[in-house]
Amino acid sequence: MTTSHDVQQVEEANASGRTPVVFVHGLWLLPSSWDRWAALFAESGYAPVSLGWPDDPETVEEANAHPEVFANKTVGQVADHLADLIAKLDKKPVVIGHSFGGLLTQILAGRGLSVAAVAIDPAPFRGVLPLPISALRSASPVLTNPANRHRAVPLTYDQFRYAFANAVSEDEAKELYETFAVPAPGAPLFQAAAANLNPWTEVKVDTDNPDRGPMLIISGEKDHTVPWAIANASYKQQKDNPGLTEIVEIPGRGHALTIDSGWKEVADTALTFVRRFA
Repeated sequence: MTTSHDVQQVEEANASGRTPVVFVHGLWLLPSSWDRWAALFAESGYAPVSLGWPDDPETVEEANAHPEVFANKTVGQVADHLADLIAKLDKKPVVIGHSFGGLLTQILAGRGLSVAAVAIDPAPFRGVLPLPISALRSASPVLTNPANRHRAVPLTYDQFRYAFANAVSEDEAKELYETFAVPAPGAPLFQAAAANLNPWTEVKVDTDNPDRGPMLIISGEKDHTVPWAIANASYKQQKDNPGLTEIVEIPGRGHALTIDSGWKEVADTALTFVRRFA
């Protein structure tokens, strides 16, 4: 389901005549997690479009009150939903995504839908082989129960602290949890976990498409959920593309790097890259 908020943003981007920048969130977050990024990119002359996954609630409060709306969302379903919205833009956009949003960013770029792409701590796709212990622990709240494939799964504070907020203070971790954390569909994590065993997986990226465009992968040095080994393996899959591919590590940052108090350093890194091409 496409929300009126998504449609409104697309219409505003088209009316502006500016290059759109589409922001794609990952698991346990909502489009509103990009609000500060959207403001920064708008100030820099772009038209920000923070797209939701199908049926995303408008607010964290609504999401936590009705977690069932997240259940059974798959990577392929979300990718097609985002592609349909991007097709309504008059100009080919920049796409920026975090975590599973970073995976979706690479899928969309692989379909030739972006003029440039930034994948931040991106979830792995078929062909990305490393499985660090910290990544398995971060996913364990979902993967330890097969029934979670069809459920929406919230994180406890301790689980969020480990998976997202390990590189910030306790006070900031609690604030991030209360401000941003929502339940997430379990299906994408099961899909990612089985991607290298399933030739028909939806968790695959066309890394060879010559229309992919330039791509930057950003990795947080202290990320437990998508450690350097995963981000760098994604980069190695992408770097043979005819388009430019770069990777950068942000020192001292965990998986919450797009929403924590250091968000602007990451946003500026992405903006500097985007300005070279759009």
